[in-house]
Amino acid sequence: MVTFKKRIAGLSAESLERFVLRARKSARLKGKVDILITTNSDMRLLNTRFRDKNRPTDVLSFPAASSLSREERSPFVGEIAISADIALENARRLGHSGAQEVKILVLHGILHLAGFDHERDNGQMARKEATLRRVLRLPASLTERNGSSTDETAKPRHLSTRPRRSQRTA
Repeated sequence: MVTFKKRIAGLSAESLERFVLRARKSARLKGKVDILITTNSDMRLLNTRFRDKNRPTDVLSFPAASSLSREERSPFVGEIAISADIALENARRLGHSGAQEVKILVLHGILHLAGFDHERDNGQMARKEATLRRVLRLPASLTERNGSSTDETAKPRHLSTRPRRSQRTA
């Protein structure tokens, strides 16, 4: 399911859901993923709550605590929250559309949900993301942009996150 708290020109819930399906299949991630496109304000709140970082971030991934639900035929693997504000800023700076930038961030979040972690995997996620970006016909990925950039604003401001132990439900 895709939820827009802030709209992106040229991007509908239906078109993003189709992209999510293609990206999941390309990443071999089986299960449902919910997407939230929201504001910097909301992302700041999420980043503060789950990462103790009081600033907005571009994308956060939230793996599901349990991947199977009795009511669902396919497992639920997690949620991805994206800042429309940061996506639009990056798109302008990098010369592509906001819709493309959101898709880049969705792909990045899906790879986190699939278990990749670019902070610890010696480039494995970057290589996978670059391959899938080409397959999905997207402009430069987050990890590709960050690997060659010295601009602090281009560095990742996100992470796959799990609720702290005190926030988990039984």
